[in-house]
Amino acid sequence: MEINAKGMYYRDLNNLLREKVAEGVTEFTLQGINGQRYLGTGLKGKVKIEVYGTPGNDLGAFMDGPEIIVYGNGQDGIANTMNDGRVVVHGHAGDVLGYGMRGGELYIRDSVGYRVGIHMKEYKKQVPVIVVGGTAGAFFGEYMAGGILVVLGLNKKEGEPLTGDYLGTGMHGGVIYLRGEVEKDILGKEVAEFELTEEDYKRLNPLLENYANFFNVPLDEIKKVPFKKLVPVSHRPYGKLYTY
Repeated sequence: MEINAKGMYYRDLNNLLREKVAEGVTEFTLQGINGQRYLGTGLKGKVKIEVYGTPGNDLGAFMDGPEIIVYGNGQDGIANTMNDGRVVVHGHAGDVLGYGMRGGELYIRDSVGYRVGIHMKEYKKQVPVIVVGGTAGAFFGEYMAGGILVVLGLNKKEGEPLTGDYLGTGMHGGVIYLRGEVEKDILGKEVAEFELTEEDYKRLNPLLENYANFFNVPLDEIKKVPFKKLVPVSHRPYGKLYTY
């Protein structure tokens, strides 16, 4: 179903989407998107939404199953507390992506802003994933409790850092895979850098293959640069700050 959303109020658009999903429509093409918030929020099931333009904040928030593909840039709060599904953004994206994300996958072709992946968590087979093709801002993976974060640094300018400061600060679960080197002084005190194991590559390689396929990037080019991983060195980084 194609919807021309140019000038359409975000509540009207979201109500229309929910109504049509309830009627059994499973595929949507949204044209003329320009800042409409909460697209796909709370939707469940096998629904596919193609977005042409730049959607507003909280794209795919609380989503449980659908797939959203954005042909343009994304703003803040994408995949906020998402439970399942996939969001693919053919461009850059803003801050606080994947906040409290509990499952599903988020792929960003280019760079992202601050505090991406904070408070992510996993439970058994429910493992959230965020793959960033460019660079990331400060506080990447802050207070992360589970899941997988990947930063590729493709098309990174010479001298440009892979991430901002306070990388992995407060992290107490999950793993961050980094393509290339980062300065040790930007790492949070709660994490340490290690070489990848065979088990790491089993988890990472399918995500790199997905990224390469989604954005038509040669997989060999991605794998030219070696990866390192960050993992927490404590599961209770702030335990001594509390009294009992």
